[in-house]
Amino acid sequence: MCFRCEWLDTTKADYVAYHDTQWGVPLFDDNALFEFLTLESAQAGLSWYTVLKKRDNYRNAFANFDPTVVAQFDEAKALALMEDKGIIRNRLKINAAINNAQCFLAIQKEFDSFANYQWQFVNNKPIVNNINSKADYQATTAESQAFAKDLKKRGFKFLGPTTVYAHMQACGMVNDHHNQCFRKDEVIALYSSLF
Repeated sequence: MCFRCEWLDTTKADYVAYHDTQWGVPLFDDNALFEFLTLESAQAGLSWYTVLKKRDNYRNAFANFDPTVVAQFDEAKALALMEDKGIIRNRLKINAAINNAQCFLAIQKEFDSFANYQWQFVNNKPIVNNINSKADYQATTAESQAFAKDLKKRGFKFLGPTTVYAHMQACGMVNDHHNQCFRKDEVIALYSSLF
């Protein structure tokens, strides 16, 4: 039996699959990054697993997380999304997703990709943290605070330092796998040739 991060509820197969294949793996695909930003902002105040269970529904509702399409959502579409039982029906979060898509496109235009913009906050290389227990996890860092502050300045909503840090963990800007977790070294090996 392999050791996994202590925060993971191993009774939930879909949660285990997410941990074992996605969490902490460096992402550079802009649509995938927009997906994580959208899901993280939807998660604010809720558990990540609540959102993870609705991920496929979000993909359908938000045009497979194509920011170009989501940025064009109008009032009628926002109202229709409020009727979609497959997603979190919070008007502020739905509006934030549409707003954030527009801001996302502005960053793409300025930096050639959102990935170029995002990865600068960790000097273009994942931070590997020393995690030996749940107490070693941080809710925010100087990097997530700087990232969140810049996102806010650029008009993003529902993406404070804690939510942004969760995003950084999810998309591999930081490797917060437990030191004994089998994924820690696997993820390092995955990106060692990239950085």
